Amino acid sequence: MVTMSDVARLAGVSVMTVSNVLNDRPYVKTSTRDRVLAAVAELGYEINLSARHLRSGQTGTVGLIVPRFSHPYFAELADALASELTARGRHLAVEQSEASREHELAALSRARLQRYDAVVLSVAGLEREELATLAESPPVVLLGEREMPARFDHLQLANIEGARLATTRLLDSGARRVAVVGGDLQRDDATARLRTDGWIAAHEERGLPVDERLVLSDGRYSAEEAHDAVIAAHAAGLDPDGYFAITDDIATGVLAALHRLGRAVPEEIGVVGYDNLVASAWTVPALTTIDAGRAEVARTIADLIERRIADPSASPRHLVGQVRLIERDSVAPLP
Repeated sequence: MVTMSDVARLAGVSVMTVSNVLNDRPYVKTSTRDRVLAAVAELGYEINLSARHLRSGQTGTVGLIVPRFSHPYFAELADALASELTARGRHLAVEQSEASREHELAALSRARLQRYDAVVLSVAGLEREELATLAESPPVVLLGEREMPARFDHLQLANIEGARLATTRLLDSGARRVAVVGGDLQRDDATARLRTDGWIAAHEERGLPVDERLVLSDGRYSAEEAHDAVIAAHAAGLDPDGYFAITDDIATGVLAALHRLGRAVPEEIGVVGYDNLVASAWTVPALTTIDAGRAEVARTIADLIERRIADPSASPRHLVGQVRLIERDSVAPLP
């Protein structure tokens, strides 16, 4: 097995110099660094990451716990976060909680937490009181819309504002019976509730009545259930002239249902989604949607993690992401 001493001998430097180069310390001459790296490549030397992590007390791994792998938003968030962490010399491990309190508790058990330098939890099942009992080591970053314990870093999305922007865009196009698909008036789901609140706020700003029959709940944010909800709404004579889907995945089900019903988008009915998934640019027509800044969210999470690892006593930060409307082709142009 090739050792650091072998690399030092071939490069004509000390073992300490090889260590400085491999740990990317700044005070090594460029010519010396180049000789060491050339020797590493020639000999096929492999850095023992496990030993390095044992010495540093870190694993090099960050855990991301999400409700469901099947939800495209979490897949794209994981992709963006993995890239951010790789640039910082860490890698990402992803776990699925199935939006279950029990699975979240298991993922946050002491035995599981020992695997990670930090954990990012998209909260779905646990209540604030249960989250408050979590240990502060390793660092935990909480994602979600419900009230969180103040001692943890917490990042949430501007759900009400994003939903208000989406609904306002439909109202500006002339729609007056805008349905919200995936909405929630029962206060069971934080994200659905807040996006429904934004839908309501847009109507109230215009002095328009809110018809609660136009809150079409789909249960699991699925395209299939959204499709069926739209078909049922038209069969019941509700006759929406615009649809705000609380996720882009739901919006694909809405578009499919309207196509099946023979309703032209955007000529007859406008549709706006939420998330700005990669696939939303390739629906027919291309989906107008709300961008919650997934890349910026990933960057912010990574920054919070590095800050907390460097200084465990740092004051917690509670941040709200920014949103913007992405104009495409699923809503009629403004008059």
